[in-house]
Amino acid sequence: MILPADYHLHTHNSGDSEAPMEEMIESALKKGIKEICFTEHMDMDYPVTEDLTKDYFLLDTASYKKELYKYKEMYRDKITIKFGVEVGMQTHLAKKNSDYVRSEDFDFVIASIHLIDGEDPYYPSFWTGKDVKKTFGQYFEYTLENLKIFDDYCVLGHLDYLVRYAPKNNKDYSYQAYSEIIDAILTHLISKDKGLDFNTKPLYTDKSCPNPNTEILKRYKELGGRIITFGSDAHKADAVAGSFNKARMMALACGFDEYCTFEKKIPIFHRL
Repeated sequence: MILPADYHLHTHNSGDSEAPMEEMIESALKKGIKEICFTEHMDMDYPVTEDLTKDYFLLDTASYKKELYKYKEMYRDKITIKFGVEVGMQTHLAKKNSDYVRSEDFDFVIASIHLIDGEDPYYPSFWTGKDVKKTFGQYFEYTLENLKIFDDYCVLGHLDYLVRYAPKNNKDYSYQAYSEIIDAILTHLISKDKGLDFNTKPLYTDKSCPNPNTEILKRYKELGGRIITFGSDAHKADAVAGSFNKARMMALACGFDEYCTFEKKIPIFHRL
């Protein structure tokens, strides 16, 4: 069995990774992956902290592209390598993000929410004093708000991302509790011929639910959604295609028999 293509990978070109690009490629080859897409972070206006500078998540696109095309040529007979990016959505950045995406010949674009009111739920301090259930609702509302004003992407990245880092082991979260707003997000994606990043990072790192969880993935299919990509969200070589066997079975159980790769932002369907 050939594993799906890995369409969510970060290297040293992203602020939060030190992984050499060639190590990521070699890891994919060892696991039998036939195609990968690098999706380096471009998060404009990421907040400055004591540990992070204002340029931490600003991508040096020219340097990244030069390196990628070097390896794309070097490995052309062994693996297909695509040119992608993960942009961080914020409402005031919609035009800047669109201008940026349109300025490059990306094969694939992930649109993600990493910040809520300028704060990253990755950090424990984000959750201090917050009503967790209310914050989940605000996150989904903010996601839909951004999607309505930004259209230059292929898939929505790791829907329900913030649940990874919520306190109480996510006990305050379920699809049913937020079904109305989640359905609105899924319906919007389908109406725009956009897809979902089926993100396996939680499966691989702590054995919890993928992002989005399988209830949401199944609901996306029920509503008419077809476009999914598999993404390990790997920041290290050993995490490439992490838990893809399990994720493949989950996608099949949710009703999917195809997944997508992309060429110049056009989806290509493959049998699972």
